Amino acid sequence: MPSASASRLAALRTLLKQNELDGLIIPHSDEFLGEYTPACAERLEWLTGFSGSAGMALVLADSAAVFSDGRYITQMDQQVDGSCWERQHIYQTPPPAWLAQKAPKNARIGYDARIMSSAELRPFTTLSGITLVPTNGNLTDVLWTDRPAFPAAPATIHPLVYAGESSQDKRTRLGKALAEAGQAAAVLSDSASIAWLLNIRGTDIPCTPVVLAFAVLHADASVDLFLQASKLPADVREWLGADVRVHEPEALESVLATLSGKTVGVDPASNAVWFAETLTRHGATVQESPDPCVLPKARKNATEQAGTRKAHLKDGVALCRFLHWLDTEEARGTTELQAANKLDAFRAEGADYRGESFPAISGAGPNGAVIHYRVTPESDRALNANEVYLIDSGGQYPEGTTDVTRTVWTGPDAPPARLMETFTRVLRGNLRLGRARFPAGTTGHALDALARYDLWQAGLDYDHGTGHGVGSFLSVHEGPARISKNPSPIALQEGMILSNEPGYYEPGAYGIRLETLVLVREKAGENRPGYAFETLTLAPFDRRLIDTALLGEEDCQILDAYHAQIMTQIGPHLPDEAKNWLKTACAPLKRA
Repeated sequence: MPSASASRLAALRTLLKQNELDGLIIPHSDEFLGEYTPACAERLEWLTGFSGSAGMALVLADSAAVFSDGRYITQMDQQVDGSCWERQHIYQTPPPAWLAQKAPKNARIGYDARIMSSAELRPFTTLSGITLVPTNGNLTDVLWTDRPAFPAAPATIHPLVYAGESSQDKRTRLGKALAEAGQAAAVLSDSASIAWLLNIRGTDIPCTPVVLAFAVLHADASVDLFLQASKLPADVREWLGADVRVHEPEALESVLATLSGKTVGVDPASNAVWFAETLTRHGATVQESPDPCVLPKARKNATEQAGTRKAHLKDGVALCRFLHWLDTEEARGTTELQAANKLDAFRAEGADYRGESFPAISGAGPNGAVIHYRVTPESDRALNANEVYLIDSGGQYPEGTTDVTRTVWTGPDAPPARLMETFTRVLRGNLRLGRARFPAGTTGHALDALARYDLWQAGLDYDHGTGHGVGSFLSVHEGPARISKNPSPIALQEGMILSNEPGYYEPGAYGIRLETLVLVREKAGENRPGYAFETLTLAPFDRRLIDTALLGEEDCQILDAYHAQIMTQIGPHLPDEAKNWLKTACAPLKRA
């Protein structure tokens, strides 16, 4: 009997033939192009079985493939039916290259212009002998007869005590920047940008507190917001003010048509290609430019910086309680799901916890080697004695967003020497990056090697970025800055929050990742402005896995100071038993 994925693929091929198409591009994204999507937009998962947050599928009459990056390669192997889908690394075999090799001559390849960005579609437009054809609606939706409904939850107010700047002030300075760039308006599809700009939040997608909407920001600081009126309670409507005009989503094209003869900014990465096509068709001049909210949103103001420290204090208390619990008799025989739920329960006991910032990665033994492993009832595994357990999780609080990874040894025996060496190399990478000082204008690409250096000396590496931006009660993965092997033109700037997360993964055995969040702070250099990182995360590293003989004197001093800070800030909030555990976990290292 064919799998569900095989049956759906066969039905899609029949539909393609009826529409005179030779193939179809199916991205992971929805109309809002966010990382996480509501259940009604998980088209890639419905068709292929792949549930990762980044990916694409290509379907032809006699071949089909699913693509994702290094975080999800093992997950694809587990979730995607290899009898009908090829499973490809998106960088080693880019989708356009695969299509160029596999597609028949003069192929007509369909795509939904409402769910693909210009940047994502552009590499396909250069393929010789292939014609791209926008489909009339989404073909996957034609087959997905039990598709869930669009989220109906209301938008909520994000008050100034957390936002630190009024929407009017944000809109005024961004509108001025649009005018200086010669733009009458800019299109916004990123729901996090809209949430930040208007100081609103929502619950439309898992783990990210946004309301799904489109907006047009005008140079006069007014906004056209496209959102169902039923999702705007009276207090939120009043909060938005008269300069925010609310329209039903169906009015989007008619409002865009009023921009005829004007220059409109469209971010080719965060807006669907439909926007540029529609504006052009109605006589507007499209100017490709970054989403005007992205960089200001990333540079947290003083209120947001203070808020994220409060959020990390709350989160640190929950995480330290959890790490202590892992060392108790009560935790013996627990499973990955039970452990993740226990940590979530500790967070929920704290004030103002609003849920996870992403589904927890709770991986014991070999499951920890799956970089973005998501435990399910079918994969749930016990935390056995004498193995590695990796927990990567985060919380949403009105003051800020957290993301932290700790790797622990379950004991009771001492860990193997090679494991300790590898863990310590990862730890040194985290410490080396965390203490970096760098001049203004430095990009994350220039810093990435600091985290990898000690692994490289042993011939080791990891197949993911070292750091991503983090929002303020928004997306746990936020642009535009990152720390990665891949070059980025965006320099690190004061107020940005990024992750510091080197790792190492031994397939079939274990995974190691040590993640702390850091805040970019001014640190004047001798001859030019400069920056340094302030570590926000408050959770000890497992000393059982540290080979102190491999740590330098400066490493030990920094680690001891960090652990002392944890004891000072977290200790007073813990029950006595957990506090005593923390004293041991944070005691000064004895260097071998």
